[in-house]
Amino acid sequence: MFQELALVTGRIFTILPLLLFMTLTMGKRSIGQVPIFDFLVIVTLASVTGADIADPTVSHIHTAYAIIAIALFQKVVALKVIRNRPFGKWITFEPTVVVKDGKMLVDNVASIRYSIDNVLQMLRQKDVFDIGDVKLAIIEANGDISVQRKPNKAVPSIEDLGIKKKYSGISYPTVIEGEFREEVIEELGMNKESLLRRLEKMGVIRIDTIFLCTINDEGDLQLAYSRKDEEHELIQH
Repeated sequence: MFQELALVTGRIFTILPLLLFMTLTMGKRSIGQVPIFDFLVIVTLASVTGADIADPTVSHIHTAYAIIAIALFQKVVALKVIRNRPFGKWITFEPTVVVKDGKMLVDNVASIRYSIDNVLQMLRQKDVFDIGDVKLAIIEANGDISVQRKPNKAVPSIEDLGIKKKYSGISYPTVIEGEFREEVIEELGMNKESLLRRLEKMGVIRIDTIFLCTINDEGDLQLAYSRKDEEHELIQH
């Protein structure tokens, strides 16, 4: 019995990495809206369950054990992804810019195995019928598209229709899980020392308490803390 269970365990921990590699090779279109590893888990669980239902000769205890082991494996991977960002990036796709300043980036589109027609259709689904209206379009890790219109083509907001108009553009992550994103900081023409001074003025004592710090085109900082009880802000009188 224990030898058979060990065999099932070995199959689980060998077939899932293989499925992961093949799905990464197939490209974003293979996963739709589901994160890639969850997609593999769902497919595997469906296959295991289907075999158990359709084939009476399959041992039911082995199927139950496999389902439990797969679920626990998924929980371990999900926890690892949360705690280790490089690992999370390794087992999924990176966002890909496909349109910039009204121009299609053909090489980027080809690299993710999309066709131009695919991108144009996805833009239409976002109510964009003229590619010239697009400032930035990004194919996300889940295969969906995010679109930022050019300022003069964007749908007016309440703020735009009021007395004061403000266009803040994109927010850039400068600190993630207590670690500086040095390449982003340098790209923005900043350095860690100047960012640290700004954070100190906002009452941040320890960088490792920051879960996420972003800065937009106008230089405004937004903070999210990993431990709420360690958030320290200046008291305003």
